[in-house]
Amino acid sequence: MADNRVVEGRMVTPKKLASIIEGSDVMDAEAITDADRSCPDCDGDVLEVGYMPSVTEFVTGYKCQDCDWSETDR
Repeated sequence: MADNRVVEGRMVTPKKLASIIEGSDVMDAEAITDADRSCPDCDGDVLEVGYMPSVTEFVTGYKCQDCDWSETDR
């Protein structure tokens, strides 16, 4: 799977996607994958990315490719 994906009409890297979900810069991010779920707001495709917002925390973030819905699994 490619490292970059299209989200809301723009190409994003894993780190940029994690920053969009988190609302601030993150330290590191894993590869973007397709989540096994649909967006609850628009029924669009949802992407998943694992990232580290700090040295002591790992978060899985979910973001719709079509709308501004996002969620984290802390």
